[in-house]
Amino acid sequence: MFILNRWYVAGFAHELSDQPLARTLLDEPLVMFRGASGKPVALEDRCCHRNLPLSHGRVEGGLLTCGYHGMVYDTGGRCVKVPGQDVIPPGAQVRSYPLQEHDGLLWLWPGEAARADAAQIPDYPFHADPRWAHQGSHYRIACNHELINDNLIDLSHVGYVHGKTIGGTPAAHSEAEMRTERGAESVIVRRWMRGSVPPPTYVRAIGFTGLIDRWMEIHFVPGLIRIYIGAEDAGKGLDEAGQMDRMGIRIFNGVTPETATSTHYFWSMAHNFRIGEPEVTRALHGEVAATFEEDRIVVEAQQRRFSQFPERKTVQIRTDAGGVHARRVIAELIARERAGPRDAAWLGNLPEQVTV
Repeated sequence: MFILNRWYVAGFAHELSDQPLARTLLDEPLVMFRGASGKPVALEDRCCHRNLPLSHGRVEGGLLTCGYHGMVYDTGGRCVKVPGQDVIPPGAQVRSYPLQEHDGLLWLWPGEAARADAAQIPDYPFHADPRWAHQGSHYRIACNHELINDNLIDLSHVGYVHGKTIGGTPAAHSEAEMRTERGAESVIVRRWMRGSVPPPTYVRAIGFTGLIDRWMEIHFVPGLIRIYIGAEDAGKGLDEAGQMDRMGIRIFNGVTPETATSTHYFWSMAHNFRIGEPEVTRALHGEVAATFEEDRIVVEAQQRRFSQFPERKTVQIRTDAGGVHARRVIAELIARERAGPRDAAWLGNLPEQVTV
């Protein structure tokens, strides 16, 4: 089960055109396109006549034409034309979904349309801020979305999995100072690594020659993880309240379930140094992409074992605190959504914030 009454990343804005884009999100096959005004549209990806996916059709004049018998749908999912007859059958309609474009991203509301409030879409201004350069990508990963959350929230694995790029000394990651804060619908994990060996990616990007202090902040809400990473020469201090003086990197992670065992992963990397050098942005994007490919191997292998041995127990360790809280947030929000206003009263006394 998934949380439905929430905004999820459905893609990057540049992916959408006047041609159908098929994508399954939260077990729902969707077709997305731009209407005549350029506004993004999301419809159920099936024709109400014989169930051919509407993504097999074409967009003309802002309307979507089925590729089987030519039935035409408007941006609200209503059939407005049936070739060869004047009468449109009652109920000739497919579901439409709220879809908004914001900060270079497409945001989908898969739940009750009447509850969709565009003001609740998370802001991410770094895709347009001239002080930051960025580049992004989209992956489909064959694992449950919560395994990706675990991987992104607990960065103690970095020294073991990503030794050629962002890793550094494995012990430094495992022994990092860590603070976890749990909110009603969020989790924040902060990590400090003082006097650590700079990883290869940092050396190539900045030219560090000695030990560095590193800082990582991971901010989770269901469907979205924002990571802020900074580094400075050891002993020069960590600017925990704002951007790092010497090196700041922001990673946007849109984690949108496709099915119970597959996930759409929309990510971007932004940096606040050497922003006038496009080759640096491309190189950093390439190195971050390489780390995500290493993560893909891990989480897909995990999924295969979880699917093979669903009843076998796992244990928790200290660095799992953030991921455990994230799983609780998701479980509680699903329970609240499924219960309804009256039956959800038992959830009303949950703590607003817990610090570990």
